[in-house]
Amino acid sequence: MDLTALFKISYGVFLVTSRKGEEYNGQVSNTVFQINSEPPTIEIVINKLNLTHDYLMNSEYFGVAVLNEETPMTYIGRFGFKSGRDIDKFEGIEYATTANGIRIPLEYTVAWLECQIITKVDTSTHTIFIGRLTDSKVLTEDDPMTYKYYHTVKKGKEPKTAPTYVKLDNPQHS
Repeated sequence: MDLTALFKISYGVFLVTSRKGEEYNGQVSNTVFQINSEPPTIEIVINKLNLTHDYLMNSEYFGVAVLNEETPMTYIGRFGFKSGRDIDKFEGIEYATTANGIRIPLEYTVAWLECQIITKVDTSTHTIFIGRLTDSKVLTEDDPMTYKYYHTVKKGKEPKTAPTYVKLDNPQHS
């Protein structure tokens, strides 16, 4: 089996945010997609080891920021390779707060979505969160960053907790 075939599936690069009481967190995700148009319904997939997962399990809402191609690796690193257990990811970051109390990072954001969680599906190491769109806004006409762009132009890697992480010790299996 050639596991590199999985790299041909197209993804974007997003920030997923949530809150737990008066605490806020967010993380980079590449598994955000629309599953319905009426009503608009969004699905996200989050690793159970991530702090954002804990917040989502205790929240009614989540936010999604669609990142642009100009997003620097330091910004991606802040949300993708550092834990909210160790730093306040929103410190020094420009953000908006939705009517339902979800923080949305604004810098490098093409558009944002806020969703009310309607279903949670356990998938072993990850949870699928399905939400109905409650608010959204387009901020710029910049090009959204794709996961291919992140890998080929930005030379980015994914953490082991990413749903798309594939260990390639021997990518060819029979």
